[in-house]
Amino acid sequence: MLALVVARVDRAAMRQVSGAVFVNDGDTITLAGERIRLRGIDAPEYAQACQLHGGDYACGLRAREALVALIAGKAVTCEGGERDRYGRLLAVCRAGDVDLNRALVEAGWAVAYGGYEDAERTARERGRGIWAGTFERPRDWRDRHGGLAEPRPECQGGFYDWLQELLRFW
Repeated sequence: MLALVVARVDRAAMRQVSGAVFVNDGDTITLAGERIRLRGIDAPEYAQACQLHGGDYACGLRAREALVALIAGKAVTCEGGERDRYGRLLAVCRAGDVDLNRALVEAGWAVAYGGYEDAERTARERGRGIWAGTFERPRDWRDRHGGLAEPRPECQGGFYDWLQELLRFW
């Protein structure tokens, strides 16, 4: 019983994670086996399309590519303490000296979601990223399309998913 209590307290404590990174989409990474949601931002979902010059383009894929470019082989560290309803650690992440959360919003590949409103305002005024055209807010897109749609690392699936679900309920 004590082990379960300690596990619950540990999940709520501030965590710092670093290691090998997989970019799931524009605001979610898997770092050292831990799924992490970049706190305070909301990027287009991986399968989401936006409009530019009268046509659709894969803005969700472009947001993911922007995050990949920001990381560009640098060491990534994340710090956070809370989890979202999908069990992902909510964190501020850095690649070297770059605050990835802020940089994505400044580049226009994510909207502010409880933080970084100044960066969103600048991106909107300068027509950067998704602000160059029209788009549906990622939250609204998820509501219409039934939730998350992100690619997953090759190592996930089967036993790994079962274990993650089990740990979410502890």
